Amino acid sequence: MVLSKPIFNALGFYFEQLFNHPIRTKAITCCVIATAGNYASQCISGNKVLNQHSLLAYGIFGLLFGGTIPHYFYAWLERVVPEEAAFPIAKKLFLERLIYSPLYQAFTLYVLARLEGKSHEGALNQLQSLYWSVLTSSWKYLTIIHLLNLSVVPPMLRVFIINLVGFFWTIYIANKRRQQAKRDK
Repeated sequence: MVLSKPIFNALGFYFEQLFNHPIRTKAITCCVIATAGNYASQCISGNKVLNQHSLLAYGIFGLLFGGTIPHYFYAWLERVVPEEAAFPIAKKLFLERLIYSPLYQAFTLYVLARLEGKSHEGALNQLQSLYWSVLTSSWKYLTIIHLLNLSVVPPMLRVFIINLVGFFWTIYIANKRRQQAKRDK
């Protein structure tokens, strides 16, 4: 019980910020989660020296795009597919998995490569070599999570839940990108 008060205070502060400043809160949250996911990935891979450039790239991506793009997408999704529509969850899932996810995965892979200092050609090469495996893995492993997110989680918390799942997805993507870089050498 002693630990519950600080936890409830932190959650209260987070929800207050999420309500009053949703984009800023989601951007900062994603920045922290993406950086932590990349850090965890580097630790799991056994790197003795942390790649700080990669940590910074993931943090910047999370801050600028990882919280904002999903925020606007899920807000758009709520407007386009109202709850009164026939099969709203199926329609939302269809739009998320078959339109948003392929575009966002491509954007993520390209921008992360550019933020890490790769040339346009290098980023496109990495995108071409990783895109299909990352996208099919997303469809395979994350579809049920997105289904639950769309059907159970209140709209205000959907980006937060996706960001928490994103921690593990960041580990996966960072690992895939690191393996690709080793193959290229």
